[in-house]
Amino acid sequence: MRVLVTGASGFVGRQTIGALARAGVEVHAHAQHAEKVDGAVVAYGGDLRAPGAAGALINRVRPDTVLHLAWNVEHGAFWTSRDNLDWTAATLLLARAALDAGVQRFVGVGTCFEYRWPDDGTCNEGTTEIAPATLYAVAKDAARRVLQELGDISFAWARLFYLYGPFEHEARLVASLAAKLARGEAAPLSRGLAVRDFLDTRDAGAALAALVLSETTGAVNIASGEGVSVASIAERLGAIAGRSDLIRVGALPDRPDEPPRIVADVRRLRDEVRFRPSRTLDEGLAETYAWWRAEVGGRP
Repeated sequence: MRVLVTGASGFVGRQTIGALARAGVEVHAHAQHAEKVDGAVVAYGGDLRAPGAAGALINRVRPDTVLHLAWNVEHGAFWTSRDNLDWTAATLLLARAALDAGVQRFVGVGTCFEYRWPDDGTCNEGTTEIAPATLYAVAKDAARRVLQELGDISFAWARLFYLYGPFEHEARLVASLAAKLARGEAAPLSRGLAVRDFLDTRDAGAALAALVLSETTGAVNIASGEGVSVASIAERLGAIAGRSDLIRVGALPDRPDEPPRIVADVRRLRDEVRFRPSRTLDEGLAETYAWWRAEVGGRP
């Protein structure tokens, strides 16, 4: 099988191409800068939003399957960026080119923020209402709605929940805490009451690879299926680092109107895709802390 992966140098993409390569797939990896793509893959560079770029890439690679990860995920900006309009268009043009070239399967990647948060906090692909509230999530959902109506291609849509791991932007929760601990700095946070579904990005990459190689169609949650509080994440990292004294729970105000619980129903991922995470939360956090410790040159 020949699989084209876009967004291959990103936080999730770099883990996904590795998982596909280990599965024996011929991986063709696209990123804006080809030199940033790691691993035993065929790498391509360029801006998929440029006129004609999507079609040219499909015609050059001639893949059996496309996994489309590329999107603007600039931290703090992507929620409202007008780039979301461009990426919706680029996604549809990529899918059109794939259809015209006879590609057999197209897997797109969305977000848990497509859901309206349910009262019980558990998001199910088939029953939880879709009601995105940001431009980013609306744009993702708009692409999904069009793609699922194509009919002439096997289509799946992966909804990512709360990911963490190596190469994460340092302003995000786990990366911020791990980097501060590695530097021996205080790590303040709110009371951390919010419960979220955290998954190591290496397991997320493996889950996406499994979805690509499966026959499962439609939306699939990519998550652990387990809820843990933000405070617990911080306390676990403090214990892993041997610096629980640096964790300052309650030092920052709670976010107003924050949903108390967001957890994925992962029965489709588990039972149809046949995927389960390979590491526990504590194992993933320990490996992530070790990566940040090496990255920032922290204490041994």
